[in-house]
Amino acid sequence: MKKAARTEWWEGLPAGIRDEIDGYVLQGSLLGATRVIVAVGLVPHGIGVGTAQLIAHDRYLHYGDRVARAPESPLDLESLACRAAGCTGRVVAIEAVWDGDTVHDWFVRLLAITADPVGEAPIATVHRSTAERYLGEDEDCAPRHSAAVAAERAGRALAAHLAVPFHFASPDTPDDEAPRWRS
Repeated sequence: MKKAARTEWWEGLPAGIRDEIDGYVLQGSLLGATRVIVAVGLVPHGIGVGTAQLIAHDRYLHYGDRVARAPESPLDLESLACRAAGCTGRVVAIEAVWDGDTVHDWFVRLLAITADPVGEAPIATVHRSTAERYLGEDEDCAPRHSAAVAAERAGRALAAHLAVPFHFASPDTPDDEAPRWRS
């Protein structure tokens, strides 16, 4: 569905439904907004999840900075070390893994890999905006994704601080199926 058709569909919705969807958007709940759009649009208009996400994305663009966002993860060494110290289990590695969604595009999660018990604990999520704040807006990361550059820099610093290995299987190309850390 093209932008013009999405706009026409949106404008044809009852005000109460538009308010409900916008409420989810303003709370930063893409899933909630998408669920309502599919619920009211699938049967009468054939609007599936993909198109519903595009419609919700249009609303995110409409509201811009008014959308509530989750706070950005700190990437300074002191904060990362504090998070790692709170892990259940002994930290045996720091790993960077790609993830992505329709709101944030690609981003990188920094994880503490633990033993005794075996597991992983989230340390930070590095979105493009987090990376630009950490690296400085003027740093040119091309051709790499700025989130990868920031995650690698912060992750390596944390791993060195903890005297454990750092693992990032795909630092140059977003790949959420790249091989994971194996001890």
